[in-house]
Amino acid sequence: PGMQVPTDDEIRALHAEHAPTREAFDLVYTHCRIVCELAEGVIAANPSLQLLDVDLVRAGCLLHDIGVYRLFDGSGRLDHTQYVRHGVLGHELLAEAGMPEVLCRFCSCHTGVGITEHDVRTQSLPIPPEDYLPDTLEEEVVMYADKFHSKADPPVFLTAGAYTRKVGKFGPDKPVLFQQMVDRFGEPPVEEIAAGYGHTVRR
Repeated sequence: PGMQVPTDDEIRALHAEHAPTREAFDLVYTHCRIVCELAEGVIAANPSLQLLDVDLVRAGCLLHDIGVYRLFDGSGRLDHTQYVRHGVLGHELLAEAGMPEVLCRFCSCHTGVGITEHDVRTQSLPIPPEDYLPDTLEEEVVMYADKFHSKADPPVFLTAGAYTRKVGKFGPDKPVLFQQMVDRFGEPPVEEIAAGYGHTVRR
C-alpha cells in the first residue's frame, strides 16, 4: 500500500544509467518493454487476474532483467556462461539503488520457471544455494510473460511449445511446471506483439 512504484521514466533512466553500451540498453530495455506487453496481454485475457497490482507487474516487467548489464565485459560482450546470475545481480543492483525488496524480487525470482535450492546444488549454479521462486501472483505473471521472448541474437518470440522444448534441458520437472502455468494463464498474443516489433516467432 504505502510503496511508491517507480514510473516508466524513472525505470528507463535506471536502465540508461547501468547499461554499459547503447546496444546493451537496446537489447535489455526493449526485451523488458516486450515482456511488459506480454504480461498485459495475459492479464487482459484473464478475469482471474483483474485483482492484480498492475502497476507492480508493469514495474516488475520493466526491471526484471536489469542485472544483465552487470554481465557485459569491457568490450561490450555478454558473458553467457554466468547468465544464470543475472537475477541475483539485478536484485543487488536494485537494492543498492534503494528499491524495496518487493521490486528486487522480480529480478531474482523470474529465471526459468523458478530455481530451487536443489537446482543450485545439483547443477552447481554460481549463485547462493536457496530457492528463487515466485511467491506472489505478480511475480508469477512477470516470470511467465518473460518466457515468450528471448534476448537471442537476433531477439525472438517463442510460442508455449517452443519454450516447453527449451526448458526441458533444465530438468524433467520444468516443462511440467511451465505447462501448468500455460493452463492457468493462457498464451499471450505472441504473434501480434512480435509483428509490432518486427521480430520472428519460434514455434
